[in-house]
Amino acid sequence: MIASNIFKLIGEFFSWALGPFQWMRLSISKGDYGWWLSNGVNWLFMIVLLFLFRYWMKESMRFKKEGIEDSAK
Repeated sequence: MIASNIFKLIGEFFSWALGPFQWMRLSISKGDYGWWLSNGVNWLFMIVLLFLFRYWMKESMRFKKEGIEDSAK
């Protein structure tokens, strides 16, 4: 009984959290801007990931130059 409630809670949370994307699902099913909208969201995620990767590499280089990197030797 408790496991059932946990899975229901998880399902309701994601229904609530992904609720703003309902308009996108309806727009794709109608065929209006479906390809552009889907790929636009993917490109947005890719841009964010590339920005974070660049920041991570910059910080890694800074730590290496200062000699404070955590290297397990």
